[in-house]
Parts: sequence; C-alpha cells; structure tokens
Amino acid sequence: MSWLKWAPWRWMISRIARSHGFIDPIALLARLHRFAQPSEVAEPVELLRAGVVFHARGLINSRVIQHNLDWVWPFWIERQFSPRDVAFIPRAFSITHINLTHRNWTAIGYPDCPELPIVDPRGLLTPFYDGWSLDGWLLTEDGRCLFPSRADTASQQQELDQNLRVSTEIHQDDLWLHSCAMLNVESGHPVCILDLQGRAAVDGWLVLALRPQNPEGISFIHEVRLSATRMDWTVDGRHKVCFSKAAQHHHVSDYRQGDVAIHLRDMEEQAGGTCDVGLITAAALFPLRAGEDGRIRVRIPLPAESSPALPDDRWQQVRRDLCQLECPDPPYQSLFDAAIASLILHAPGDVYPGPYTYKRFWFRDAAFIIHALLCTGLIPQAERALLRFPERQTLGGYFHSQEGEWDSNGEVLWILQRFRQITNRVLPAKLQSPVLRGARWILRKRVDVATTLPHAGLLPAGFSAEHLGPNDYYFWDDFWAIAGLRAAAALCADFDEGRSAGLIHGAEEFETAVERSLARCEERLGRPAMPASPYRRLDAGAIGSLVTGYPLQLYPSDDPRLLDTVEFLLQNCFLDDAFFQDMIHSGHNAYLTLHVAQVLLRNGDARYLRLMDAVAALASTTGQWPEAIHPQTGGGCMGDGHHVWASAEWLLMIRHCFVREEGAALILGAGVPERWLRSRQPIRFGPAPTSFGPVSISIEPLAAEGRSLQMTWRGDWHGTGPPAIEIRLPGYVPVQLPAQNSSPTNGNDYSRHSLTRLTRMKP
Repeated sequence: MSWLKWAPWRWMISRIARSHGFIDPIALLARLHRFAQPSEVAEPVELLRAGVVFHARGLINSRVIQHNLDWVWPFWIERQFSPRDVAFIPRAFSITHINLTHRNWTAIGYPDCPELPIVDPRGLLTPFYDGWSLDGWLLTEDGRCLFPSRADTASQQQELDQNLRVSTEIHQDDLWLHSCAMLNVESGHPVCILDLQGRAAVDGWLVLALRPQNPEGISFIHEVRLSATRMDWTVDGRHKVCFSKAAQHHHVSDYRQGDVAIHLRDMEEQAGGTCDVGLITAAALFPLRAGEDGRIRVRIPLPAESSPALPDDRWQQVRRDLCQLECPDPPYQSLFDAAIASLILHAPGDVYPGPYTYKRFWFRDAAFIIHALLCTGLIPQAERALLRFPERQTLGGYFHSQEGEWDSNGEVLWILQRFRQITNRVLPAKLQSPVLRGARWILRKRVDVATTLPHAGLLPAGFSAEHLGPNDYYFWDDFWAIAGLRAAAALCADFDEGRSAGLIHGAEEFETAVERSLARCEERLGRPAMPASPYRRLDAGAIGSLVTGYPLQLYPSDDPRLLDTVEFLLQNCFLDDAFFQDMIHSGHNAYLTLHVAQVLLRNGDARYLRLMDAVAALASTTGQWPEAIHPQTGGGCMGDGHHVWASAEWLLMIRHCFVREEGAALILGAGVPERWLRSRQPIRFGPAPTSFGPVSISIEPLAAEGRSLQMTWRGDWHGTGPPAIEIRLPGYVPVQLPAQNSSPTNGNDYSRHSLTRLTRMKP
C-alpha cells in the first residue's frame, strides 16, 4: 500500500470519498495510526488480506442467512442466530455476520498429506479447503426430521487406533444418527470418507445432503449432477461424491426455491440443477426400514497431485518411535494422544497452526510447533520444516512470513539451536549461512542506542503477535532477538567459530539496553512487573514478556520481574483459572494460559496444575482447542477452531511435568500431579528427546511400602555420561544426583538408574 503515500493518489481518494458522502479514508487511517507507535509497517499486508477475505464472506453471510432462517444451517449459525441461545448476537447494523461463538472443528487427515478436511461439532464434513460441505439427516414417514445442527446435544469423539476418525452420534426421541469421517489412502491417493448410519422406529430415509456452507458460512455451489447410475454427484464439474449404493430418491433446489430440506417430500425428482446465485442444494435419499440400521459410505477423492503417493501404513510408521504417555488420568491421556495426532497432520512439509483459518505459515507458530515436534520424537517432520526456512529469508537476512513482525529472526535462530541440541547433529549446510545472515539482521535492526528514549537499543516498533496490541516496541521481540543471537553464537561454534564472540557481545549489548528500559518501566509503574513495551501500562499484553522465562529461560526461575508479571496476570487477566485475552482474542486462550503455567512450574509453584486442569476442561470432546474460547458458550470465538499451537503447548507442558532441561541439569518429575501418584498405578513417559539425549521415565508404587515410590529412568546420553539430575516429585523428598563421566553410549546402550525408594514428605 506504499502507493497511498503518493500525494496525488491520496488527494484523489479523499476527494472521491467526500463527494459521495463517505468518510475520508486517508484521514481515518491517519487517525488510526495515532493509536500506535510510529512504525515502518502499520499492519502486515498478509493479515489485512486475510481479514478482507474473512469479512467478505461475512458480508455474503449477512445478505443470505438472516433472510433465510428456514434453511438448515451449520451448528454455529443455528446457535448464534437463535434468540433463545446464550450464543445469540444481535445483528442490527453489523456489516458482516461471522462465526464468533462456535469456531470449533476438528481436522481429519493422513501423515504427510496436505489435505485437511474438517468436521464441525455436529458432524458437518467439509472435504475441501474453504469449500462446501456434506451433512447426514434422518427423515421419517410420519413427518419428523433429524437435522444434527439443530439437535440439543451430540456426542462427538476422535478415535486414534489404526486411522484417525471423528465420530458424531445424535439421539432424538427414537431417532438415531451416527456419522464417521476419516481420510483413507486408496492406491496411494487420499480419499475422504463419510460413513452414515441411521435408525428409526418407523420407516424413513437416510439423507445425504450437499450444503453450500461450512463452519465460516456460505461457500458457493453453482451446479450439481446425479450420474445415470444414481451412485455419485459431480459438483461444479470438478469434484466427485460417490455413494456406496444408488440413491432411491433425489432432489435439487436453487436459492429462489429455498433449501432442499423444504422439498424432501416432493413427488417430482431432479437429476441435477444449477443456481446463478451459487446456493444450489441437493439431497440423496436412501431407504430406512423401521427398527433396522441403514448405512451408506460416501467417498470424495481429494486432489492426487497435492501430495506424493502415500503408503498404507504411514500412521504406524510415524507412531513407532514417538514419545508416549501412560497415566491414570483419562482426560490428560486423551488430550496428549490427540495433540500428537494434530502435530502429525499439520506438518506435511511446512507446519500449519490450523487446518482452515490458519492453514498458512507463521514463523512464530512454527517455532513452538517445531519445538513440540522435536520434544516428542517427530524429528524428521521437524527437520523437513526447518529446511524450508531459507526460502523465506530475504537477501538482507530477514526471515519473512509477515511484514513488521520482528520476532521471527530470533525464533528461527532459537529453534535451529534447539534442533542442534536435541539431535546432537551439526546443522545441515543449507541452514548454516542463513544463521549468520539472520543474526546480522537483528544487530542492524536495533534502534540507535544513543537516544535517551525508553526504547533506545531495542527493536523498532512493529506489529508482532496480534494478541499484544497495536504497533509498539515489544519486549517480546527483544527477548526473542537476544535468545536468537545467543543461539547463533552457539551454532557458529560448529562451522564459523570466529563469529561466536561477536554475536555474544551483540547479545550482551542488547540485554543491557533491555535492562535499562525495564528499569525505567519499574520506576514508572512502581513494581518490577514487565509490561508489553516501554510505553504501556500493565495489561493483558504483558503476557508476551513471560517469554523470557518460558521457553527462553533468559531469566532464572525466581526472577522478581518474571514472577511479578505472573502475579499481575493472575490477579487481573484470568477468568476461571484460564487466561482471558481481552485484546483481539476476547476469549480464554489455552496456549497463553500454559505459558503462565510453565513459568509457575519452573519456579516450583503448585498453582501450575490448577491452570493445566482449566485448559484441559476447555478442550473440545475431540481433544482440540480453538485459538480463543468464548467464556459463555465454551466455543471458539477467534482464529482457527483446531489450533495446533495450543496442541503443541499441551505436549510441551506434559513433557516439562516429567522432564525439563535447566542449565546443565535435568529436572525429573517436577510437575507430575500428586493425584496421579496417589492412584498407585504405574506412570510412564518417553522416550523424550532432550538436549542431553532421549530419556524414558517410569514411576511405580512399591507394594510393600505405602509411602514410597520407585522411579526408573533410561537415558541414551549425547555426552560422556548422565548430566546432573534432580528428582522433584511433588510431595516427595527431592533427590539430587551429580553428573557422571563414563564412556559414550551407543544407540542401544542405555544407562539405567533406579531409585528404589522415594519417600513422601512429612505433612
């Protein structure tokens, strides 16, 4: 939008707008910019583009939905447009109508396949990205209809045995409907499957419905044709929807005739239809005998060119060496397993923070997601994603996914160093030169240190993470940059050792500037808590400053600034034990709640578990979290409905409950909940990759001793022996073991240590 800076264009736009009675957009933008710090990028153009697309659909929704409320709409619309529902939002003069109350869906997919169909909370299946959907209905001869989106309740779960499936079950009086969606591989190519099963006490029909809609609203369909065999649809001349048996009845309706749901009992049939508006609907009916189950399988071939030939046993291959959890807490167990599956699905090459709204790349999300991949044993997926990073680096060294986000270089350098530590391998040659260019970019980007302003020596004002607020000099960016410089210095020791000292000196100078700025903040605020920027009051954006404790560990666990920031957030920004981000997100945030929990856990503060329990309670029944969660409906209110950064944080939180690196030591068991230990059941975790080598942990009760446990761990150490180890099981006497020097282990030579007795502390 740099052309807007050209005076003639600005004058013309202003004149045209005023002549038609509109507000002057140039003057409006100027006023908006006054609410933020001056910055070279007002807002990333990528986010502006995404916002325009989002609200363009919302504008279409506003023209269609409220004037056709007799249609069968997706779950979120049925709730949000109902005046009797807690999710109801008055429409009044709202220009766009968008999903703000139930942004929930679950991805189905297959390892290494970029196609990610989604399923909404009532089983509505959207096979293609941002496309139309398929729904299952029941129709009885006595005039009743079961529409899942209008059902009061539903049971939905994700199943993770041989394949990944999402099953939805709905009961309404004597009507029962079950749907199961999955992605199968046939001859090496992905095929989306929808199994429908129904039962009623009277004769009726199992209905497969084609819907020009999805969890965001309208998604156009202009044409549908039923084949001569009555066993498949062709949608818009491109996509096939194949039935396992021939449809006995078939109906099609366009926008002006209304929803096909209105015409299910019409005597006249239609083999196909078109709609110039793009709101064609169709229904294929299959007979249902009273008291008997009716079944139909629907196959939707997905684009074969989008991925290489896929092996039939890829799920088994990927899961073979993964870190695993075995615990006596079914919700925690299922959330861990679901989070692993989420990471596998969303790392087909690049890593994506979601299957729909966020099916695109950010370095910020990628750093956390790749860290979770590394820490759970998904090393090949992590490396594959990292090797794509250089493609996004500019000639000047900036790692660019969105303009004006100055945290990306630090995040890239930090995650590359974590890869080096966890794999104990020198970086691939392709990644070595980008490390130096990325570090130099950070050093050049800093503001002049000679100024007397509070932001002297920091990174420029930028947009950073959207949940922190408008453009500002964010400490979040600075902490990442410092960690990135230190990571680059460590990495250079492998391939350009002469550069290390200069990078360390640059990091130290940067730290001095940040310390100076934080000291001024403490004087201004009257407390040590760290605000989001040198110019901000303490508010919800301060959560970004916790990055210095987690995951970067730049500050010790008991640093007063870190802990005071946590106390401010807990007292002012939490609702029902979950962080409520009132800027942008306007909902509970699972991954940011876990950032606070990580800082508490690292400091030995037992309140971490209360936050973990709150996050577990916010998950959907399929084990997913939307990016932000509505405090009243419990549904998603912002971002992707299946947010992979949240899944990554759950995995990292569980991992740190069992094993965490702290300097030159490993901390074992510090976050294992006491209720698990009281259950007297075995608890196991691993193999968990760490910077010292992969570790597996087992905790078992001693049958003869009611107050004792046995902890066993196995480590395949990178170095010459085990590091210093501290065992900090909650409620038990801590144990410290010094580092040991021994001959290096090989890949199969595990060093075993067993403590036969861990004794409970006295009350």
